[in-house]
Amino acid sequence: MIHKKFLLVALINLLIWPMASVAKDYAPSKVEMELTQVSDHVYYVQGKAGIATDNEGFISNAGVVITDEGVILFDALGTPSLAQKLMGLIAKKTDQPVKKVIVSHYHADHVYGLQVFKEAGAEIIAPSGSELYIDSPNAENRLQERRVSLFPWVDDDTRLVRPDVYVDQSMVFTLGGVEFNVTHLGDAHSDADLMLYVLPDRVLLSGDIIFEGRVPFVGSANTKNWLKTLEKLETDNVQALIPGHGPAASEPAQAITMTKNYLAFLRQAMGAAVDEMMSFSEAYDEVDWSDFNQLPAFDEANRRNAYQVYLSLEAEALGQ
Repeated sequence: MIHKKFLLVALINLLIWPMASVAKDYAPSKVEMELTQVSDHVYYVQGKAGIATDNEGFISNAGVVITDEGVILFDALGTPSLAQKLMGLIAKKTDQPVKKVIVSHYHADHVYGLQVFKEAGAEIIAPSGSELYIDSPNAENRLQERRVSLFPWVDDDTRLVRPDVYVDQSMVFTLGGVEFNVTHLGDAHSDADLMLYVLPDRVLLSGDIIFEGRVPFVGSANTKNWLKTLEKLETDNVQALIPGHGPAASEPAQAITMTKNYLAFLRQAMGAAVDEMMSFSEAYDEVDWSDFNQLPAFDEANRRNAYQVYLSLEAEALGQ
């Protein structure tokens, strides 16, 4: 009898071992995260305003669209631990699997969680042009830096997941009776950006093309194209907007205006300095930043933003 019990236990262990070996243990995240509903199908989690390593890396947003045939995600957060936490929140809302993750752009705070959803069987969709970052030394350098600055939530097992599908033009698809419109924007905030519009809900998920309630992160963005994109963006049919950072906006036009005004001001102020051949430090100190200096992340981001725009406008002036 004991022998039979031993065999039964051994058989059970053999059956569950493959499943246990597939599951990945990530460092638990202690940040506060909640799914906020903005429409019938659309939810999102909101990161806290700050620099990339604040709040365990939870500084960006992720959109969640729940349908009767599966879940569509828009962005995957900045660590596998955060993505695993998000996966748990989704499981409390639906037993449907995550079918697709649509990546707005390949910046670290939006993509290091991808491996969690990829391992769960989701298809990864990203804008054409993302490979410029993925294959660059900057991508590897950034990952190495985050393995230190965001350890243990980013560690040696964290990897940059390549898309399964690159999108180089706008496309429409349907899941569970919900129609989605993916818009390819080209190089604006990053080497490649896209947005997602959930048609029946009239909700736009913009990625970092729009920042709400905080100073945007410019980085190496093409601010000329970024500004043009915002100027052409139509919001008449948009009922709610979920930006890449900050709270959802029930008045999308106002959210777009803040980001647009900031970029336009940066280009005007730094453009004047370039025209007058002023040094960056002199120009920066002479600018009146009072329209923006009370916004979250101003101290952390604004000077760097201005310097990047100054350098890019110098290059534009030289025809580079």
